[in-house]
Amino acid sequence: MDDGSRAGYPLVLHSGADSSKLGGVAICGFSTVGSVGVIATSHLIRSLGLDPMGTVMHPKFPAIALIHDSVPKHPVRVYQGNGIGVFTAEIQFPSENDVYFGQTVLEWFTKGGFSKLIVIDGVVSNDLGIKEESDLWSVSSTSEGRNRLDDANIQRIQQGVVSGIAGYLIAEGERQGLDITALLSECNPVYPDARAALIAIEGLSELLDMEIPVNDLLEDARKIEEKVREAFERAQAIALPAPEQDDDDELPMY
Repeated sequence: MDDGSRAGYPLVLHSGADSSKLGGVAICGFSTVGSVGVIATSHLIRSLGLDPMGTVMHPKFPAIALIHDSVPKHPVRVYQGNGIGVFTAEIQFPSENDVYFGQTVLEWFTKGGFSKLIVIDGVVSNDLGIKEESDLWSVSSTSEGRNRLDDANIQRIQQGVVSGIAGYLIAEGERQGLDITALLSECNPVYPDARAALIAIEGLSELLDMEIPVNDLLEDARKIEEKVREAFERAQAIALPAPEQDDDDELPMY
């Protein structure tokens, strides 16, 4: 009988990586709506000083290297620190890859001996303007996870749909009895929303009861917002004025 499982992408450990250090809390984020997940995971890797552990490889992935501080890196990687592991993908993949990426995260999570998995992602805001505060939503696959969300005062989705990798992971978590939680920060999908990622990191900090530095991320959010404002002002300055119309030529409105 087919159990419905699919193989994920291969995870190749780096030379010298110690797989015995895996474990603790697993966190993942992808280059999806508003880049919330990848901004948040990149900040965690940098601010917590996590060590590179492995790379996710597949022949159909684009052949590119991302350069960070003069160091070339594959775009999909895993990191490990003291009691925390991070899975990040720094380029956007077509949606048909979602299930395979979800299965890859599940294999890393279960085989790595992690206690729980937290998925950070964005959700499109009803208000697409720049705003200081956005809502953070959540959903968890277990009653224990839902209790933790209530204790951290993070509002839970009561009815709705979560799509993409985050949706696949929380649904599989419920099916397999795995402790998986999604933190979904309202964001603007038009640009990389660092402020939405900041809100997700603050929720993660409350959920895990641990201090995560956010000063750099707040500064990034301010820089991005300033660039967006400048671009909007330039667009407004070059926009053509609406044509004038005589009252006599007005058409009736229906």
